[in-house]
Amino acid sequence: MLSSTVDRLLTPNSQPSSPALQAVATALKSMKRANSGLTWIQQPHVTAFLQQLTATPTITHARLDELPPSPTREYVRGLLVEHNALPRRDELSARFTAWVEQALERITSQNHRDITRRYIRWHHQRRMHQMDEVTQGTFLRAKQSVTVAIDLLNWLTEHDTELAEVNQAHLDRWQAEGPTTRGIASRFLDWAIRTSLIDPTLKLQPHRRGTSPRLNAARQTEIVHSLSRTTDMNTRDRAAAILVLVFGQQVSDIVQLTWDNVTVTEELVTITLGTVKIALVSPLDEPWRELAATPTHDQTAAHPNSNWVFRGGIPGRHLRASTLTRRLSTVFSTRAARLGTLHELTKLAPVAIIAEALGYSPATIDRHALDSSANYMKYMSALRTTSGSEESIYPAVK
Repeated sequence: MLSSTVDRLLTPNSQPSSPALQAVATALKSMKRANSGLTWIQQPHVTAFLQQLTATPTITHARLDELPPSPTREYVRGLLVEHNALPRRDELSARFTAWVEQALERITSQNHRDITRRYIRWHHQRRMHQMDEVTQGTFLRAKQSVTVAIDLLNWLTEHDTELAEVNQAHLDRWQAEGPTTRGIASRFLDWAIRTSLIDPTLKLQPHRRGTSPRLNAARQTEIVHSLSRTTDMNTRDRAAAILVLVFGQQVSDIVQLTWDNVTVTEELVTITLGTVKIALVSPLDEPWRELAATPTHDQTAAHPNSNWVFRGGIPGRHLRASTLTRRLSTVFSTRAARLGTLHELTKLAPVAIIAEALGYSPATIDRHALDSSANYMKYMSALRTTSGSEESIYPAVK
C-alpha cells in the first residue's frame, strides 16, 4: 500500500518511479508505524519536493544541493543516506564550503579575496579534512573567524591599504572602532604571520568574554534532586541534564555520545566520559534506563541502525547541541551549571583524576582548580580583614 501511495502521489501519470523515490518508499516501509510515513509524504510541501526529484533519474548530493534549501531537503537527503541510496558525506563541511562561496562575494578587493580564499583553504578546510567529522563548534568558529577577517580586509580597502601594508596603528584603530569580537581577527593575523604576509610583530587585543556566572552548589543540588520527580522534562533531557549538573559535561560532547559509551544492566548503569567508567547511582540512573528501553525516534525511518544516544530529527544524525541547550535552558543555564560543577569538583579531587574521569584536558581542569583556590584565598583574606586576626576564622570551619 505504501509503495502504491508513493507512486500515486509522485508519479500521477503512471510513469515508473525513480530510484530516489523507490529508496524513500523503502525507507518509509521500514517504519514500525507506516501510517506516520503516509502522513508525512501526503503533506503538500513534501509531495512537491519529492516530485522535483522525479525529473532527475540519478539523485546525487550535488543535485540535491541545487534545490532550494529547506528542512525537507535535508530530511530526504538523510533518509537516502541512511538507506544506502546516497553515499555518506560530512554535511557541516559541505555547508561550510557552500557558505564560503557566498562570503567571498562580500570582499571588495580582488587581492584580499584571493588572500581570504587561501586562508580558508589552508587553515579552516585543511583542518576540517583532517577530522573524522566536523563538529558544530568547529563549523561555527570557522564561520566567525572568516567573517571577522573579511570585516578587517574590507576596512583596509576602504582606507586604501593592502594587507601587506598594515601597521599597528591600523589594527588599533580598527579594533577600537568596533565590537569586542574584532579581537577574533587575531586567528587570521596569526595565519598571515605564519605565511609571511604581514609584520610578525603585529597583534590585536585578544577577544575576552565577560565573566561567566556559575550556578551555585545549593541550586545545583536542588535541580538534581528534582530530576527524579519532574514531569516537565522528557527522559532525554533529564539524562542530559544529569551529565551537565553532576559531571560538568559540555552539551557539544553530550550529543555525540553513543551507546558504546553507556552500559545498562539490571544492577548498574555506567557511562564513559573520559577513560573511566562512572557508575550512576539511583535515582540518577533512572532516566538512562528509560532512554535505553525506549530510544528517541525509534518509530521512524530516520534511524534504522543508529547508535547515537541523543538521536536528532535529521536521519542518521545526532541531536544538535544548540537544540539541547535551548531545551535545558527552560530549567537552567548549561554553561553556568557546567562551570559551577567543575568549580565544586576541583575542591574534592586532584586535577589529574577529574580530567581522566570526565574527559577534560588537565590544563582545563587546572584552570578551574586555580580559580577555585583563588576564590578561597579571597574568602580567607576577607575574614582576616573583618576579624583582625587569623585565629578567629577557625571556629567557623568545623
